[in-house]
Amino acid sequence: MSPVADYHMHTPLCQHATGEPVEYAAHALKVGLTEIGFSDHSPMRRDDFDNWRMRDSQLDEYVEKVRRAQREFPQLTIKLALEVDFLPGHEEWIRELAARHPWDYFIGSVHYVSESWDVDNPAKLSEWKKRDPWEVWSAYFERLTAAAESGLFEIIGHADLPKKFCFYPKQDCAPLFERFLRAAKKSGVAFELNTSGLRKECKEIYPSPKFVRLAAQHGVPITFGSDSHEPTDVGRDFEAARALAHSAGYTETCRFTQRKRTAIKF
Repeated sequence: MSPVADYHMHTPLCQHATGEPVEYAAHALKVGLTEIGFSDHSPMRRDDFDNWRMRDSQLDEYVEKVRRAQREFPQLTIKLALEVDFLPGHEEWIRELAARHPWDYFIGSVHYVSESWDVDNPAKLSEWKKRDPWEVWSAYFERLTAAAESGLFEIIGHADLPKKFCFYPKQDCAPLFERFLRAAKKSGVAFELNTSGLRKECKEIYPSPKFVRLAAQHGVPITFGSDSHEPTDVGRDFEAARALAHSAGYTETCRFTQRKRTAIKF
């Protein structure tokens, strides 16, 4: 059995992370990982879309930063990837990004439930108080399901992100989860166990144990990610994530090379 890979890590180019890829790689070796993947926030067509991603002109610089880490740490498998926002109408842009470099995988994430509201942004926390949580969660999962159906991604990121600030619907979210999971299974996309939720207000891995159990029943594959924004977060809380996966019935995780998936026992 192999150690799980950390497939969700950022760089300073996203404007809210610290440490160069070589530092993340060094820490990965320190904590016993054998494979990692950089998946920084991709650019949008408009550089002023928001202030937490690289600019379009920095994409080649990002790739070179990852290539440098690959050269300096040949004993560590390092994948080149992006975390890409899924917004309806932006599909062609995602295809353009996909054609620019030989990516190993794309993580498809939903942060925005509208063109202007990223639900996990602390600067827009007041927006939550104007809306019914069920309405927000429903809109979020509608987009997440569309992302799974799109065929644009290998992995879906932090699949219950709206829980970050602990705004939970009174209603049972299982129907939202089930619809997404049916789409994920049909399209062959994986989802990640993202340990950064343990470092947020919700204090819970993304997604919840209930979601992970349902996903296992549907046979939807998994990856692991720390969502590191600093080197010391690489591989953080992975024992908890492994325990969650095992408790749901998972015995395999995914690895990706050139956007092709293989299954690995863990």
